[in-house]
Amino acid sequence: QVELVESGGGLVQAGGSLRLSCAASGLTVSDSAMGWFRQGPGKERAFVSAMSWSGTEYYEDSVKGRFTVGRDGAQNMLFLKMNNLKPEDTAVYYCAAVKVGLSWSVRSAEEYYWGPGTQVTVSS
Repeated sequence: QVELVESGGGLVQAGGSLRLSCAASGLTVSDSAMGWFRQGPGKERAFVSAMSWSGTEYYEDSVKGRFTVGRDGAQNMLFLKMNNLKPEDTAVYYCAAVKVGLSWSVRSAEEYYWGPGTQVTVSS
């Protein structure tokens, strides 16, 4: 049984930084394709960043150069370091793991395992 639990969200001023963590059980992070999505107020859930099994990184255009995805095999965790945060980054951030396959691609929601999410609020 796979379980993903996010942490590290909070309230931060524009220009600040946060580091999100996703603790995984029931799968091996370093052997999986995993990523981050977010859902802002009144918006649909959208892709943010991901890492394939081989370590290839993927980013949505608006976060390139500001966000960095990473993982720690020993802790079996996925991370998202977010710098220079903007008010438009305000959202619930979700950790996701591909159920079948090692490569990353944006798929339908049922093709992922999901965490419950963590709130990130950026004040102007």
